[in-house]
Amino acid sequence: MSKPLAVVVMAAGKGTRMKNPSIAKVMYMINGTPLIGHVLMLARRLGASATVVVVGWQKDSVIDYVASSHPTTICVEQSPQLGTGHAVMQAEDPLEGFSGDVLVLSGDVPMLSEDTVRNLIADHRSVQASATVLTAELPDAAGYGRMLRNENGDVTGIVEDKDATPEQRRIREINTGIYVFDKGALFEALKHIKPENAQREYYLPDLLGYFWENGGRVRAVLAANPVEIQGINTVEQLEEARKAMEKGSTERETRNAKRGT
Repeated sequence: MSKPLAVVVMAAGKGTRMKNPSIAKVMYMINGTPLIGHVLMLARRLGASATVVVVGWQKDSVIDYVASSHPTTICVEQSPQLGTGHAVMQAEDPLEGFSGDVLVLSGDVPMLSEDTVRNLIADHRSVQASATVLTAELPDAAGYGRMLRNENGDVTGIVEDKDATPEQRRIREINTGIYVFDKGALFEALKHIKPENAQREYYLPDLLGYFWENGGRVRAVLAANPVEIQGINTVEQLEEARKAMEKGSTERETRNAKRGT
């Protein structure tokens, strides 16, 4: 982790499925801490030299929380909200003087472990990749894009479920939406992606296509536990995450107690 690391946290979403538009999705609480608080504590444990939070819906509550609990973190607004690629574009000015790698996290994924992210970054740096994607294997990957790799483990494509062959549909490895990029490669690639989709938005996976076309190397690292990458989109998922975090905390306490005996 000797190379400088910056973290960009995407936290602009409305969270429509949470069914309470008065609360920013990332401000829902787990164990007394907002979702985004868990993500920012991870950035701190990783020793990030710069952290940028991209805000949007109910931005004032998020900005106030970040200012009080993580005062060195910078907030920037995404308005209008034109996709994940557009969200990361907003971090270019705050990171103007930064040189290193940029880790992109989601403010609604609170269970991601430090070990998993350190493994992601280590693989990225070991081969000097342009981008490295955190992936997960699901028992049923129906509906998700599948990761395609070559014999070296490099990512050569992501095929959407509807476009996949029967053989490709047997692949259970999917994109989690968490990435680490070389900073220079990231913001250069963002200049070249286009909103050529029905929503007219800029998407981070489109950056991978740019790298493939221009000789950049794209890697993928599989998360050991797919529970870690669960995003919170509903009240039911919030409760499931709370239970999973409490279970994990209890298991850690038990292990530590055994080590002390």
